[in-house]
Amino acid sequence: MNAVPPPLRWWGWGDRDTPIPSGLAVLLQDEMGIPLGVHVAPAAREAVTLPPSRLADDALIAQLSAICGAEAVGLDGQSRLVHAAGRSYLDLLRLRSGDIGVAPDGVIWPSSEQQIAAVLRACAAADCAVVPFGGGTSVVGGVTPSRGSHRAVISLDLRRLDRWLAVHPVSRVAVLQAGMTGTQAEAALTHHGLTLGHFPQSCEYATIGGFAATRSAGQASSGYGRFDDLVLGLRMVSPAGEIVVAAHPASAAGPSIRELVLGSEGRLGVITEVTVKVRPWPQQESYEAWSFAHFTEGIHALRAMTQGGVAPDVARLSDHQETRVGMAMASRGGAAETLGRRYLRARGHQEGCLLIAGWDSDALLGGARQAEARAIIRRHRGIALGASPGQSWLRQRFHGPYLRDALLDAGVLVETVETATSWANLARLHDAVASALDEALRDGHTPLVGCHVSHVYPSGASLYFTVLARSGNDPRARWLRAKEAACNAILDNDGTITHHHAVGTDHLPYLEREIGIGGVAALRAVAAQLDPTGIMNPGKLIPDAPAAVASGRRPSRPRAQPGLPGASAARGRPRR
Repeated sequence: MNAVPPPLRWWGWGDRDTPIPSGLAVLLQDEMGIPLGVHVAPAAREAVTLPPSRLADDALIAQLSAICGAEAVGLDGQSRLVHAAGRSYLDLLRLRSGDIGVAPDGVIWPSSEQQIAAVLRACAAADCAVVPFGGGTSVVGGVTPSRGSHRAVISLDLRRLDRWLAVHPVSRVAVLQAGMTGTQAEAALTHHGLTLGHFPQSCEYATIGGFAATRSAGQASSGYGRFDDLVLGLRMVSPAGEIVVAAHPASAAGPSIRELVLGSEGRLGVITEVTVKVRPWPQQESYEAWSFAHFTEGIHALRAMTQGGVAPDVARLSDHQETRVGMAMASRGGAAETLGRRYLRARGHQEGCLLIAGWDSDALLGGARQAEARAIIRRHRGIALGASPGQSWLRQRFHGPYLRDALLDAGVLVETVETATSWANLARLHDAVASALDEALRDGHTPLVGCHVSHVYPSGASLYFTVLARSGNDPRARWLRAKEAACNAILDNDGTITHHHAVGTDHLPYLEREIGIGGVAALRAVAAQLDPTGIMNPGKLIPDAPAAVASGRRPSRPRAQPGLPGASAARGRPRR
């Protein structure tokens, strides 16, 4: 068994404090009216209140102890607390307040598929809901311990399933247990000269099973692929039995069961094992930065590189607002920095947009791919900024969640929204969502709403928005209004409701607009087949009852499938 990483701090992220950079602190004070020096500390641990466990002295606990061992079952307050929430802004508000509200009635740490199967059978018989739990990094309510209609709920922590089971260098395939964190998986593969190449910002704590259950995308997914692109096979234990998807390179054996399990968010069962594609570990890397005068110029350059087959493995284009915040955070002063800013102003880039482009050793063979990408960037009026900003980004790539704790201490509302759409529609969607967030969060002070493109495809790209604003008197209600405005702007402007954060509870109200009534009904039917008593992660991904029945209204029509904005409409010939 690998060394189990320490859990996230019960009220925040990681295991270290990160101060707010002085340049960002100035922006917070001058533009948002947030005074420096204010400290809103989380509640003391001894002041935290948890609801009483419904499983104290319950016969189910004796059964679970017999299955997994008494040491693998926890009813204590600390175990329940660290499994009480994910890490969204709303989760953190609840945790930091000390009034937790909801918590699992117990926690269990199984160490095998056989134990998981027995746990699910016992919980189904005892009317107890089960919430699969990996690293607890969900930002959409995916691990909230909801009982639904059941009498109790347990959190099923997978961190003891943390081994690599096989590595096949010839086929470039690895078999990993679901409880391995991203960094544990990379450490194991490095011994074989291989890499998974999946580096989301959460990979220090998020798990292989969580990546699969949420269709995760990593920071290098433009080169390595999203996690669902990397999965060849998997195993899942459901209350009705086990599903095994063999790791064939391709198959025409009916609709893909692999695709059905990927993104299932614990609603269909517990993913226990994943077979993934791997690649040789890069022997060298090249990260560099470029500036564009306008966001649209950067978008056009990314599209040309992607459709030309020479996109960087990491392609991260920040709009003006995010670039401005990033430069403030990175500012160290000095003559060289001053001269650089003067040079960019002279070239018309005073409100420039930063592109981070990163290539690994595969891309550097012969230099052809990188050279062609650079030529495309220059044709779109990009200005080279050198390797230093790229290397700085690489060093800080997992820094954001740590900084968020310090921002919350300062009374800042900080959260993210992400989506994706076609290249032809990307600028329109960017402007619509940014405007919706800005309008919803204005209160006499201007919020900081920045965005970057971070995942590119031949047909389109993702947009990832980061929001900084004053928390106000009711931060929860304030963010809920802004999130609703952003989600409606996304769907009204032909974006997907989520590109890689999954559905959870936050995006559940919008799922029907995206996949239609028939799609939701199909998912509900599959869940009923695999989980007849409905114990698996209630309230996530799939509504527990048809929306029309629950609300008393007629079902809405499925969301129309729009044509690609900017495309020419073909006129059909009349029949003869």
